[in-house]
Amino acid sequence: MSDSRSFECCSHESNPSRGVGIGSSFGCAMGALVDGHFDEELENGLVLGVSCEPGIENEPETKVIQDAVKVLLLGLGEDINREGLRKTPFRVAKALREGTRGYKLKVKDIVQSALFPEAGLDNGVGHAGGVGGLVIVRDLDLFTYCELCLLPFQVKCHVGYVPSGQRVVGLSKLSRVADVFAKRLQDPQRLADEVCSALQNGIMPTGVAVVLQCSHIHFPNFASAFLNSNHQGWFKTVVTSGSGVFENEKDIIWGEFLSLLKFRGIDIDACSRVSGDGCWCPSQNISTVEPADSEMVTAVTSIIQSLGEDPLRKELLGTPTRFVRWLMNFRNTDFKMKLNGIDRYRMSPFESNGDVEDSIQSELNLSLWSQCEHHLLPFHGVVHIGYFGSEIDVIGKSLFQSIVHFHGFKLQVQERLTRQIAETVSLLVGKDVMVVVECNHTCMISRGIEKFGSSTATMAVLGRFSTEPAARAKFLQSIPPTTGE
Repeated sequence: MSDSRSFECCSHESNPSRGVGIGSSFGCAMGALVDGHFDEELENGLVLGVSCEPGIENEPETKVIQDAVKVLLLGLGEDINREGLRKTPFRVAKALREGTRGYKLKVKDIVQSALFPEAGLDNGVGHAGGVGGLVIVRDLDLFTYCELCLLPFQVKCHVGYVPSGQRVVGLSKLSRVADVFAKRLQDPQRLADEVCSALQNGIMPTGVAVVLQCSHIHFPNFASAFLNSNHQGWFKTVVTSGSGVFENEKDIIWGEFLSLLKFRGIDIDACSRVSGDGCWCPSQNISTVEPADSEMVTAVTSIIQSLGEDPLRKELLGTPTRFVRWLMNFRNTDFKMKLNGIDRYRMSPFESNGDVEDSIQSELNLSLWSQCEHHLLPFHGVVHIGYFGSEIDVIGKSLFQSIVHFHGFKLQVQERLTRQIAETVSLLVGKDVMVVVECNHTCMISRGIEKFGSSTATMAVLGRFSTEPAARAKFLQSIPPTTGE
């Protein structure tokens, strides 16, 4: 039975035995095999039909953020003029300003234009939402930036209210109000409280209830990634907020609200809650004795201020330092990768007996963590490696994971990363190698794109895999289905 997923493969070298192919199956893969090729096309006039906010590049806040990003890139040891990074300062500035535009929006303007009369029942027994009066909008996908580490986190938002005064609000406005506060530097509980308060004051209902299911990427540092192959990639929590008849979570109406969520398989009782100390961000649990670069810290402080925030606000005081320490995981170092076991475990040339099934070996679901060089946002996923030959031992297998981490912990694009992994693995097992990388990119839920649930797959093939479709098909069928987060 064939695998339902399909991959496109294209060779970019004249020698098929060393061909490298990259393609995509899920989400969007750029297909730019040659470093900088995509940027070069853009600079030569390729029009993608994507435009940014008019004049944003000339605004002083954008300029401040761009200058700060250049400081960060230099602090990582990068060449800010190299292909792939030249436009990164503007990309980052645009993404941050888009992701924090809520500071300039007013909830009152959104709500007041969308209040509609609805008589409901005159005897006071029920309201516009029916007997009991409850109106719920579920599964609103939001993203926001964590105020403690400046990394985006995902939010599944559920909002309910009981109308009063014979008026209701347009349902889309519930989503827009939630988005206004999500587009700011946030903490889960404050986000829920602000949405609840804004709707209570704007609609004047009998009560408002808000439930947020929040997922924060839990990114390991370079050392812990090597030590813990089972690192959990997400920290998840649930927060609630209520006003009016929802002030007491033990009241019957809260039970009715939660029952309507359970119809969609949403059970907040099975989810963890933020503890009383409010330490929900994984960055709070990372300890390091290495001091943060003062120039980089100052640069991040200027970014926060340019977004419309007060860097001296209590919750933001340590944010620049935490962000810099996290970012330094991806510093560009001059040392060459030393795979001490590569000569010891280098396999002798494999002599095929013509049986593809018996000769293909695979290592699947190797964890990958990296940082997008275009937007300075993280991406993570798994790597699958196939090769011709005899199965290598445990130590040799650990080298595969080391290769993945080495190429992952730096500023990257997934297409180049896939090729680099394939070429390095070929030094260990020979020229016949196939690599598939599956990743979730944070930049796909931020920057105004907000493609929640999308993922990207890229593929590289060397040697026999570039010339034998049966070999590629056999390896692809061995890749297990992707499971949910």
